[in-house]
Amino acid sequence: MSIIPQKRFVSLSNEEISRYSRHLLLPEVGIEGQKRLKAAKTLIVGAGGLGSPLALYLAAAGVGTIGIVDFNFVEESNLQRQFIHGTKDIDRPKTASAKDSITALNPHVTVIAHNTNLTSQNALDILHNYDVVVDGTDNYQTRYLVNDACVLLQIPNVYGSIFQFEGQATVFGTSDGPCYRCLYPAPPPPGLVPSCAEGGVMGVLPGIVGCIQACETIKLILGDGKGLAGRLLLFDAWRMKFREFNIEKDPNCPICGVNPTIEEFVDYEQFCGLKKDEEPVDAITAIELKQRLDRGDTLQIIDVREMHERAVFAFEGATPIPFGKIAQRMEELNPAVEAVFICKVGKRSAHAIRALREAGYPGKMLNLQDGTNAWARDVDTSLPQY
Repeated sequence: MSIIPQKRFVSLSNEEISRYSRHLLLPEVGIEGQKRLKAAKTLIVGAGGLGSPLALYLAAAGVGTIGIVDFNFVEESNLQRQFIHGTKDIDRPKTASAKDSITALNPHVTVIAHNTNLTSQNALDILHNYDVVVDGTDNYQTRYLVNDACVLLQIPNVYGSIFQFEGQATVFGTSDGPCYRCLYPAPPPPGLVPSCAEGGVMGVLPGIVGCIQACETIKLILGDGKGLAGRLLLFDAWRMKFREFNIEKDPNCPICGVNPTIEEFVDYEQFCGLKKDEEPVDAITAIELKQRLDRGDTLQIIDVREMHERAVFAFEGATPIPFGKIAQRMEELNPAVEAVFICKVGKRSAHAIRALREAGYPGKMLNLQDGTNAWARDVDTSLPQY
């Protein structure tokens, strides 16, 4: 059954009939199905790697209203995979760039730009206006927020996620299907799973996963076809393999179970461990490090990046010890010499310092603030930021 009530159906102009003619030839879509698509209101959370194919394919399919939530600006590193934006859009809000691309593709689509961060305070106000929510986010706190809002509002949630060469997709929040909490009752510890900015992602991967999400969204609107609710689709782009696992609705789920205990939003940053009081790490800026090196101060610089990252550019004089091996290789450090730890943006190096503290390392340690990208930005502009 379609999630779009027939009373919202609208007529199709001759121009629209011509545009969507290949849909109209499909008996599973036809005129009535295309009217459902035009009447549908779909919200895409995130205008990045997943949001790019989502927005463009849903617009091309004739989904009448597309909302986009994002508060970020287009960066050059986005363009390897976020093809809804172009070089000319660098430093523009992603919602504005995405709206321009959608309108250029299909002027019959109404685009609503929510240029804001989705939070516990605004989620219900934004989501309740839509028939389907498509999750294109890249962090756990927003995924749990989207899930809980969709369950409370009884709106299906088309989920997708990507990392390096692997992606997954499913549909949460249907009347008889599981939700995100049924699959992942608790988030991983902070820092365990690196972001795409730290771990990387194959450029075409979000295109594939986003297309799968778009397909699931269209089927929900049409009310036909076998959807992914209750099934998790896993895709390995490097080995070109698809796998599938059944997901059962958890009767003890705290939000969609028999006796739900979550009736309002929680503190999602605290739930994901992001507000945990961590012991502070002493930092040094790139400019300060350069001054100390020029002065001839005795320092040991420890590069916790992976080998393939160091191939982008090697930090002169640094000792490479990958983050995952830092505690096991503690004996390679000299506690009598002040150590500066570096990575791409300063997050892994901070975790490395905390790990060494827990392992009992007694030496003084500093974290390069904002990592090698800060060095390339503020000290040696001939080097690339990545």
